[in-house]
Amino acid sequence: MFEISRLTGWLHELLSSWMPEWLTTTVECVLIGAALLVLYALLALFYIYFERRVCAFFQCRLGPNRVGKWGSIQVLADVLKMLTKEIIDMKNVDRLLHKMAPFLVIVASMLTFACLPWNKGAEVLDFNIGVFFFLAAGSIGVVGILLAGWSSNNKYALIGAMRSGAQIISYEVSIGLVMLTMIVLTGTMSFSEICQQQADMGWNIFRGHVPALLAFIIYLIAGNAECNRGPFDMPEAESELTAGYHVEYSGMHFGFYYLA
Repeated sequence: MFEISRLTGWLHELLSSWMPEWLTTTVECVLIGAALLVLYALLALFYIYFERRVCAFFQCRLGPNRVGKWGSIQVLADVLKMLTKEIIDMKNVDRLLHKMAPFLVIVASMLTFACLPWNKGAEVLDFNIGVFFFLAAGSIGVVGILLAGWSSNNKYALIGAMRSGAQIISYEVSIGLVMLTMIVLTGTMSFSEICQQQADMGWNIFRGHVPALLAFIIYLIAGNAECNRGPFDMPEAESELTAGYHVEYSGMHFGFYYLA
């Protein structure tokens, strides 16, 4: 497999020959941020469409099938609609916290996304406590959710935020213990070293035997619950909470929550 570290090394040498070190670092950070945002958005488009089709299949529905072939352009239409929708400032909300909450959630999601080792040299954040940083950065999202409910001055949003916060914090314990299983098995907290060990010695789910298999099953359940997807969608129970903690958001502020 082609190693992206060769491309990034070549790009660093090219930029260093043209500009000073501090400017080289700045340009590289901007390029990495732009690439990360594009990849993040493209993956979100694919996974939203994929989730809709799979959920429709599970529930004996058709799913999106009108806009584009097999409904493939439906997500793009939804994105355009969301981008053009007006962001409405509700009355009696805490404006600063209300506007800051979606950005906290999206920043937390982007930070954890940057930890993932896509390829050798393609991991943005790679250091020896990567798993610890991943868990810490992911916890920031809970603050954004609680702020959204509290600052909205809406009892339904507050109930949804408390439900979501309690659920995320509860399942983070399970995810942390599962990740601890992999740390004990590999002897490192660096994502790149964990991936390298799996490339050299085989997948951890097979190397770890029964404990690793149990950890995998627990991670699937807890990860689904962390994302508030069914059947763990109590924080966003539309029938009783009118969409939960982001009920007072519109436009791209709502889109940030959906994306994250």
